Amino acid sequence: MQALADAVIKGDQASAVSLTKEAIDAGIAPASILSDGLVAGMGVIGVRFKNNEVYIPEVLIAARAMKAAMEILEPKLIECGVEPVATVIIATVAGDLHDIGKNLVAMMLKGAGFRVVDLGVNCTSEKYIEAAKEHNPDLIAMSALLTTTMPAMEGIIQAIKEEGIGAKVIIGGAPVTQVFCDKIGADGYSPDAASAVVLAKSLLS
Repeated sequence: MQALADAVIKGDQASAVSLTKEAIDAGIAPASILSDGLVAGMGVIGVRFKNNEVYIPEVLIAARAMKAAMEILEPKLIECGVEPVATVIIATVAGDLHDIGKNLVAMMLKGAGFRVVDLGVNCTSEKYIEAAKEHNPDLIAMSALLTTTMPAMEGIIQAIKEEGIGAKVIIGGAPVTQVFCDKIGADGYSPDAASAVVLAKSLLS
């Protein structure tokens, strides 16, 4: 499991895949492979990213290694009935086509055992509501990089409340602040991808 975690930390996709296969063949429980190998590795990357010891490229490479391993592990997890920690719907809001930050948060959440429904970019309140009705999420996450698209967040939150959707709403992005979060009635704000996972877990506990 330590070798698998190390492969994720290094972003060594080939090793992450082969070690996951080895672990499955050795009869190690899929839940243990996930938590003690893949999630443990992504957790280290998350802490290093928060401490500015690694940067976005390293996080993306690690996340790619984890994703490749997850493709092998996921069917086994489903077979064993391993439930995700929670379901999150994530997107960049209407009018905004930036997705690096949003993708990082999605990868970090997946790495922490969340089921992530990624709606992509330029996402309207209608798309959010449709997805929420289909997937019954615990959390809804919104990203904006342009100041001009920040008001869309408030509109989406209002629409979610009007529809009676009970999911907690978290927001982030370069121009977003805690003051803005409080003003529009979101449940939480995160300044970076690693903090978003901590925030998500704290809102659910």
